[in-house]
Formats: sequence, C-alpha cells, structure tokens
Amino acid sequence: MWLRAFQFLSLLLVALTLAPAMAHLLELPNKMALSHDEYFIVQQIYRGWALLGFVVFGALFSTLILAVIVRHNRKIFLLTVAALICIAGSLIVFFSFTYPANQLTNNWTRLPENWLELRRQWEYSHATGAVLYLIALVMLLLSVLSTDKRAAR
Repeated sequence: MWLRAFQFLSLLLVALTLAPAMAHLLELPNKMALSHDEYFIVQQIYRGWALLGFVVFGALFSTLILAVIVRHNRKIFLLTVAALICIAGSLIVFFSFTYPANQLTNNWTRLPENWLELRRQWEYSHATGAVLYLIALVMLLLSVLSTDKRAAR
C-alpha cells in the first residue's frame, strides 16, 4: 500500500514540477530575443511562482521516501535514486544560478549592467532544470513499470 501511494505521489509531484519547467524551456528561444524593456515586462508573469518550491521539495521528499521503500529491489531502487539525484540536481542548479539572478535583479524589477549575462544564466538554468525534471519523471515511470505487481500489494 505504501509503495503505490508513494509511487503515485512522486510521479504526481515530479509531473507538476515538470510543467512550469517545460514552459520555461519552450519559451527560451523567444525570450532571448527580447529587448530589456520587453524582457522585464515578460518576467513579471512569474510573480508568485516561488510557491512552486513546495511542489519541488514535495517531489524531493516523496521520492526519497520511495527510495527507502524500494531499497531491497536493486533495479527499482537505482531508477528511483536516479530520479532523486535529478530532482536534487535541479535544486542545486536553481540555487546556484537562477536564485542569484533573481536576487541581483530584485526579481527582474531592477536593471543591472550585466542583465544580459543574468538573463542567459536565468534562462539556461531553467532549461537545465527542465531536462533534469524530465529525466526524473522518466526514471520514476521506469521504476513504476518495473515494479512487480505482487510487491505492490
């Protein structure tokens, strides 16, 4: 019972983290061509997105618990840990690159001289996060598909 519950929860939360991450990735080419005035206007659509941090940390913790639950099945454990590493990696990328750019621009309300560099840092760090969340989702899907039906009861 706990196995299926945490598989579902981890899949749901990782899918929810992937949705906004893919939005960032898909809009990247168009946003990189914007002028500074246009870019700063567009960036304001992300007000309130910090609340998604709860979903990301929920995905991290639910996947950690899932890894503990499946630790006795090597294949499923390794797939789950791979997903966990991707989620943790996305957080490392966020706090190393995205968050500092947000701070230096006061969440894109202040125009520093190096705004082009910060834009590149912000956009590509989000793109990296999207790829990591996609890999995490694939790893979790593979782990669920590899789960023996008898073990899930």
